[in-house]
Amino acid sequence: MYLPSDQRYAHAQDLYARCGKSGVLLPKVSLGLWHNFGGEDPFERSRAITRYAFDNGITHFDLANNYGVPAGSAEQTMGKLLKEDFAPFRDELFISTKAGYWMWDGPYGEWGSRKYLLSSLDQSLKRMGLDYVDLFYSHRFDPNTPIEETLQALVDAVKMGKALYVGISNWPLEPLRQAITYLKEHDTPLLIYQGRLNMLDREPIEEGILDLCQAEGIGFIAYSPLAQGLLTDRYLQGIPADSRMAKEHFLKSERRTPEMLAYLQQLQAQAATNGRTIAQEALSWVLDQQGVTSVLVGASSVAQLKNNLDTLSLS
Repeated sequence: MYLPSDQRYAHAQDLYARCGKSGVLLPKVSLGLWHNFGGEDPFERSRAITRYAFDNGITHFDLANNYGVPAGSAEQTMGKLLKEDFAPFRDELFISTKAGYWMWDGPYGEWGSRKYLLSSLDQSLKRMGLDYVDLFYSHRFDPNTPIEETLQALVDAVKMGKALYVGISNWPLEPLRQAITYLKEHDTPLLIYQGRLNMLDREPIEEGILDLCQAEGIGFIAYSPLAQGLLTDRYLQGIPADSRMAKEHFLKSERRTPEMLAYLQQLQAQAATNGRTIAQEALSWVLDQQGVTSVLVGASSVAQLKNNLDTLSLS
């Protein structure tokens, strides 16, 4: 039987940050289950990573309906972990999921209709064996569905007791501004925005999204803070055969240009002066941005997660 470390909250004052103006505290480093937790991945590795995360105070596990290969299998893995390891500690966990991208065939299997969002949430709860999630996101903006329909589905998910809070991910600035107003007027204030932010991809800063969230008291959680692994030392000497870049899917080898290598070498030298790795320097940069609550990190091993968590002690 799994017994978590009794020291998991020993450094809580350094580990957590308030999410906007809400009552929610999130770990500054949260665990994302986009990769490495699907049906094709070893379950015992997933178990070791999530146990290590929780043992070290990471209470926030971030999922989406389509995470894992095949789609939905990351939530199934999470369901098995909850049942076998974390059930006694459910109230210590903050579990999020999302809907927006393709999940099933036909006209109701993606985007932002009420039918898709609420059907997807029901499926997610079933896969994870939960009565509710702590946070339910609209995963992307749907330009062809009335914004009120999408947002009311989020409101109703909370009213039905299937989610405690709502979030928005990957929406442009102006629809986000409308969403903030609508949700506030319907007594379901937006808790958090999830966007891609790292040293190479700074759109939330450049487009004003981070400023808007901060002004409105909304949290911000950054995904891909390491640019899918590009902002690490993994590709300095080449492209490892087992790497994400070698798969040519989410991270393309064309990004490994001479200019990029020169940038990474410069970043490595800068990180070394701070006693950090490239990854730790990159995570620290994101966390230092005003208004950022948390960074989402993936992990393919306990060692990798430990390296990322060490960023907090080096800040």
